[in-house]
Amino acid sequence: MNTTTSQSNPSSTPVTVLGLGAMGSAIAGAFLDAGHPTTVWNRSPGKGDALVARGAKLAGSAAEAVRASEVVVVSLLDQAASRSVLDPIAADLRGRLLVDLTSDTPQRAREAGEWAAREGLDYVDGAMMVNVPMVGTPDALFFLSGNRAAYEKHAQVLAALGGQGTFLGADHGLAAAYDLSILDFFWTSMSGLVHAFALAQAEGIKAADLVPFLTGNGSLLTALTPQMAADVDRGDYPGEADNLVMDTAGVAHVLHAADQNGLDTSVLRAVKSVADRAIARGHGADGWTATVEAVRDPA
Repeated sequence: MNTTTSQSNPSSTPVTVLGLGAMGSAIAGAFLDAGHPTTVWNRSPGKGDALVARGAKLAGSAAEAVRASEVVVVSLLDQAASRSVLDPIAADLRGRLLVDLTSDTPQRAREAGEWAAREGLDYVDGAMMVNVPMVGTPDALFFLSGNRAAYEKHAQVLAALGGQGTFLGADHGLAAAYDLSILDFFWTSMSGLVHAFALAQAEGIKAADLVPFLTGNGSLLTALTPQMAADVDRGDYPGEADNLVMDTAGVAHVLHAADQNGLDTSVLRAVKSVADRAIARGHGADGWTATVEAVRDPA
């Protein structure tokens, strides 16, 4: 394979995208927008027409798509779906960079890395941390981890995915670990937000009327995050200003109000259960961050 032209002009590097769901189509579109010759393939027919209209080439098979490019990007449902596509064409992937942006667990990403090593493939695992419309924009965050030399060779090509790309290291599981840790925070926060709206409405308050105060409260959490992270890493949870017993009493008040209004309280009960276990282990005088001890050891 002749790579001289593409290395001197990264925008000419051919790219293949396997999987044309909403995210895969956005990824292919970002490469097209950056000027890359882009080949696309999808397991089920009927997808890719819009991309072809923009200049992409639609391949008849995954193997044909892979053979067209130096960089192969995968965006499928999970690692099982990814392996079902990639296993039969492993020989075609040799000599190319394989970037799997399929979301899954860190352990499965590491298993994929082990598979790639056995097959002699240059493999990078990744995660897109933005919604579909943001792919390819300056603010688009994405994580990559795995084969550093292969990543660095094609870093300028992968920059088409967005302006906030971060390579995390050689451990193939790191991108997924960052991804799921951040999504852990995001989805529990979204659940809390929806529950707050429901509680407000149950008390005759419009959700919109709560927004200015929730925004301010969110800013407080942002301000607290660096110190809480430092406390967790250090294993020390100062509670002089705000201890866990007091905080848990506040959770109980919210729980009782939700119960009285007939709301679902399963998430709140889980929050209180974790805090109660931390208190039982002697952390009552510590700050809220001490609940991490009960999260780490749920027994």
